Amino acid sequence: MSESILEVRGLTKTFKVPANKAGKNRLRALDGIDLDLARGETLGLVGESGCGKSTLARTLMMLERPDSGSVTWDGVDPFSLKGKDLLGLRRRVQMVFQDPYASLNSRMSAAEIIAEPWRTHKTMYKTGRDRAARVRELLQLVGLRPSDEHRYPQEFSGGQRQRLGIARALALDPGVVICDEPVSALDLSVQAQVLNLLNDLQKQLGISYVFISHDLSVVRHVADRVAVMYLGRIVETGATDAVFDRPAHPYTEALMSAAPKLDAASRGKRIILDGEVPSPLDPPSGCRFRTRCAHATDVCANTVPPRAVDAREADHVAECHHPRRPVELGVPVAVG
Repeated sequence: MSESILEVRGLTKTFKVPANKAGKNRLRALDGIDLDLARGETLGLVGESGCGKSTLARTLMMLERPDSGSVTWDGVDPFSLKGKDLLGLRRRVQMVFQDPYASLNSRMSAAEIIAEPWRTHKTMYKTGRDRAARVRELLQLVGLRPSDEHRYPQEFSGGQRQRLGIARALALDPGVVICDEPVSALDLSVQAQVLNLLNDLQKQLGISYVFISHDLSVVRHVADRVAVMYLGRIVETGATDAVFDRPAHPYTEALMSAAPKLDAASRGKRIILDGEVPSPLDPPSGCRFRTRCAHATDVCANTVPPRAVDAREADHVAECHHPRRPVELGVPVAVG
């Protein structure tokens, strides 16, 4: 792997919520997250709703402060910064949102939307002429016309609005863009156009992406590596082809079996998971997936799973006592 621009180690985040019947009111949204993002890389983040993907994105954006663990951007802890230092780091991490209409102010023109970040980061483009020229450049960069600068969000199609959202994210020349379901609200034909645009921008500008999506086919198309989340933990990471073609964790295996495939010969048996995702207010002991796993044994309830490393690819890691592929097991951690 090339040099990392982002390193996350042992990240935890807990929220206080109304108590459940058992009297528990602490929701552990993130529980010991470890992640790396290389320069110019796309990391796909997948998992069921409620697994913690959005909380992780908000924490990486410095909108949530973690309870413990560390986040470093280029070796710098953003939560230790204040004032101008923090403002300078915020420039480098931007976000593209899921809903391209709700994330744009309908009372602002395209030019005003793109230029709004410069009202805070005043040193980037000091004159109105420079700002106007850069707005037109960004519109062209994302496939819109310079003359679109006077139009309002409601005058654009869904795909055009998302292009406008991308232009706004690029206005501060970021090194990393976090894409939170950026194409899920778009038609299939438009999805392909926006995904190709993101890919072209990455090649041209060297941007790194954290790409959050429920759509596994989209993730396989855009991601260099994939991280699979389940109930606040990363249960498997690795190169995209390794995770999709040789899933090591039973949860990942079930996810991949549910992904639609055009080639009938490549379709395997669909794995149906029993039960619902446990409440994060009261997660299972040991392995959090054990209550829905057909391969669970007593050790899964008593011991936190070790890191299982793919024997053929050291970057392919799963947290599992009974991985589905040849691996070298790490050291188990006893519960309690």
